Amino acid sequence: MTTTATATFSYSHTVGFLAYRGRGFIHPVDLTLGDGGVMYVLNRGGAESVGRLELKRVCVCTADEGYIGEWGTGGTEDGQFWWPSAIAQDGDGRLYVSDESLQRVNVFSPDGEFIRQWGETGDGPGQINRPADIAFAPDGTLLVSDGMNHRIQRFTVDGEYLGGWGSYGAQAGQFNTPWRLACDARGNVFVADWRNDRVQAFTPEGRFVGQWGVSGDGKGQLNRPSSLAVDDDGYIYVADWGNERVQIFAPDGEVAAILLGDATTSSWAEDYLAANPDEQRARREADLAPAVNPWRDHHRETSAGVEARFWGPTAVNLDDEGRIYIVDSCRHRVQIYRKSS
Repeated sequence: MTTTATATFSYSHTVGFLAYRGRGFIHPVDLTLGDGGVMYVLNRGGAESVGRLELKRVCVCTADEGYIGEWGTGGTEDGQFWWPSAIAQDGDGRLYVSDESLQRVNVFSPDGEFIRQWGETGDGPGQINRPADIAFAPDGTLLVSDGMNHRIQRFTVDGEYLGGWGSYGAQAGQFNTPWRLACDARGNVFVADWRNDRVQAFTPEGRFVGQWGVSGDGKGQLNRPSSLAVDDDGYIYVADWGNERVQIFAPDGEVAAILLGDATTSSWAEDYLAANPDEQRARREADLAPAVNPWRDHHRETSAGVEARFWGPTAVNLDDEGRIYIVDSCRHRVQIYRKSS
């Protein structure tokens, strides 16, 4: 548990474990939250091979580990996924999934029924190249992180182009492969500028406001930030992907907390192990928390060896109850924390 003068961040529990189908995840990359604690978890599913295409799906569950169902599959037809990258929900409950390979946004009903899709490949206004993330602004328009065009674009929910900003580079307001983005309650836009190892902030119109983060693995430094979220108190949560951690910045820009991962075994995993005693026995005999030297071991090697730690944190989401949802992609789970004031 980490404490600042105004907020406390503590681990709550873990949802999920590795499962090809049904109650579990396989390489989840993002999630969005619906009413009543419902989680729509987007699974990228690994390599694009015939035998693994069905693993690309949306798993629907709840924050308290209730399993609701799943929908979606891999492929190139309408409503199918190839490189699904992000998922978002509009005010009417419709779900939007961006696909970096098929260069489009798919739209679904809350039950997973395909409604429509839009997107045109290119670098002109309104065209996209590797849409890494999608997020709704408070006014209901849809922001797209146009990764390989190094810009942010704004669309209606039907795909009508409304404007955009950004270009390739490392100067203020420029991007080098922007990954995820988020809006605060006033519509200000925050962008995880992946290859520039920083977060940038903009007004709703796209005017540069400020930035923070420099390359490195020290406190407040970033290594390939993959995602971010902003709460109503102005705290900014950054998935520091290359450093295998989540850093939480206070409104004054200081680091309020660093989360490294505290996962416990989910109830889904416990049920599976109870039904497979040989695997349960092997797990009990394994060293799941080997001693590490933080001054010698690189973050990635440490995370790969210590089961509780994050390994590939790709997305951070928040709900209205102070819960922080961290998609732990390489360990096929979601770690949930709580913020208390």
